[in-house]
Amino acid sequence: MLPRARFIFNPRSGHNARDPWLWERTRAFIAEHRLDAAVVPTERPLHATELALRALDEGCRLVVAIGGDGTMNEVASALVGTEAALGLIPCGSGNGLGRHLGIPGPGRGAFRALLDGHTRRIDTGVVAGHPFFNAMGLGFDAEISARFNALEARGLRAYARTALKALLGYRPDHYTIRVPGGVEHRGQAFLVAVANSDQYGNDCYIAPRARVDDGLLDLTLLRRLTLFNALPLAERLFTKRLDGSPSVVRLRAARFFIERSGPGLLHTDGEVRPCEPLVEVAVRPASLRVVVPRQSPGAFGEPAAPARARRATA
Repeated sequence: MLPRARFIFNPRSGHNARDPWLWERTRAFIAEHRLDAAVVPTERPLHATELALRALDEGCRLVVAIGGDGTMNEVASALVGTEAALGLIPCGSGNGLGRHLGIPGPGRGAFRALLDGHTRRIDTGVVAGHPFFNAMGLGFDAEISARFNALEARGLRAYARTALKALLGYRPDHYTIRVPGGVEHRGQAFLVAVANSDQYGNDCYIAPRARVDDGLLDLTLLRRLTLFNALPLAERLFTKRLDGSPSVVRLRAARFFIERSGPGLLHTDGEVRPCEPLVEVAVRPASLRVVVPRQSPGAFGEPAAPARARRATA
């Protein structure tokens, strides 16, 4: 039997915006298993965090996010450092954390995983005071997120079209990447992403060897992106071979200091906000409890590389 639970449903997320069947499916699941639970909809940005905090105040030990990575981020942000667990019914356009953890989509076993799964602790990333659980990014990464969030139609094709349009007019910035003890990179970059899991979503692997439970974050810096190298880089992203690209710098550390020439945008799990020229990115190890399926190879597999900042093949 599940503990007292709250299901937080985002009606504007991914599939939910096109077909509200999942709302009724959730209510039927609660009734079928006679759960001490309720499902509540979000009404505005950041409302999921408010609803999750209210659920904690009312004694819920399981809070389930029904939506995409943005909904997941809002709910999980309220649960960091508590004994309550995050459940996921991933139904957004990317579902990066859900894919990394091996959590199936609705209709494919997501609800059953809540009953049969187990709880594991994962890390949380924090940048400029904002938590992230999948990935954060600066530069072209944040520009695409801002444009993508303004679209009515989502999905991988929409993301690819948006990226291509943004590529034509984007200019790289100058970055200095520091870790405790020294400077690891200084120069121009098209984007800088820091990942907790291995992918953005849609099996697009920005950090192929990242794990959410190793106490480290994986930084990927793309030096340049042109019409000539975009397709080869895209192929590497989807085949877990990004580390072999001469256009890419890969670092791993528990803390990064990222400085660029001026203020700009950053995104956390796809949600965009302004930031100062210098940001600190750090990990909070084992700070979030998540319900995962019994078989979850993507999250808890082979040991990662040694726990130190390092440069992969560049």
